[in-house]
Amino acid sequence: MKSNFLRLISSLLIVFILFGENSQSFAKQTRFDEAIARRELTLASTTSTLDSGLFDVLIPPFEKKYNCSVRIIAVGTGQAIRLARDGNADVLLVHDREAEEKFVADGYGVKRLEVMHNDFFIVGPKNDPAGIKGLKALDAFKKIFELKRLFVSRGDDSGTHKKELSFWKKLNLKPAGSWYLESGTGMEATLRIANEKIAYTLCDRATWLAHRKEVEMLDILVQGDSELFNPYSVIVVSPIKYPWVKYDLAKKFANFLRSAEGQKIIRNYGVDKFGAPLFFPDVKSR
Repeated sequence: MKSNFLRLISSLLIVFILFGENSQSFAKQTRFDEAIARRELTLASTTSTLDSGLFDVLIPPFEKKYNCSVRIIAVGTGQAIRLARDGNADVLLVHDREAEEKFVADGYGVKRLEVMHNDFFIVGPKNDPAGIKGLKALDAFKKIFELKRLFVSRGDDSGTHKKELSFWKKLNLKPAGSWYLESGTGMEATLRIANEKIAYTLCDRATWLAHRKEVEMLDILVQGDSELFNPYSVIVVSPIKYPWVKYDLAKKFANFLRSAEGQKIIRNYGVDKFGAPLFFPDVKSR
């Protein structure tokens, strides 16, 4: 009787294992079928890019050209890359070179392709209590730290947040205390908090130009330093890792961004409305 009972248990275990494997296979196949059925491209990108308004002029021509729709997931660069690592995006447009290169090296992305760049500003109170105006970026961060002047960090694992952390790391400093606030939000919201608190923050050019009239308590204090360079790249997610990604459509999107048409849109965006471009194209004319 005991042996019959053991055989019964063994049989049930086998059934459960096979059922589990079949369920996983069915789920993957369903996901694949659903992705193929929809001609929708999922783009994981940054809040800074979305808030700048660039996608409003860049995406519609692509959608019209290829008779598709683009679903934008705007989060911090770190989260965008995690989404793509999990197979939940077809293509990335982000700005953290080290993380991008690792993403490709680990086999999740096909290739990192440069698209555009802008730069960061250190903005802060117009009376500049830390006295950082005109300094190099590293010297400015050092003074803010030494004087414990109020600073608002993104604190969200975004490309901007990682850039800020790189300055503290180079200075071998660990910011903490009541003077150092982490917003945990996107760039526009962080900029507004800095304005309300009359504090310093690191801000990208696009967000600053798009919202500078709304943050009357702040001014650009540090700019033009090569350390503040901010490149953006497009990466198509690997179809080998995730068969359900829209690989062909993602390739078309990457090529569109880097085409003469896409680069012209990037070059001209912001000039009429803000008096200066928000981004600068990085693909040389071919």
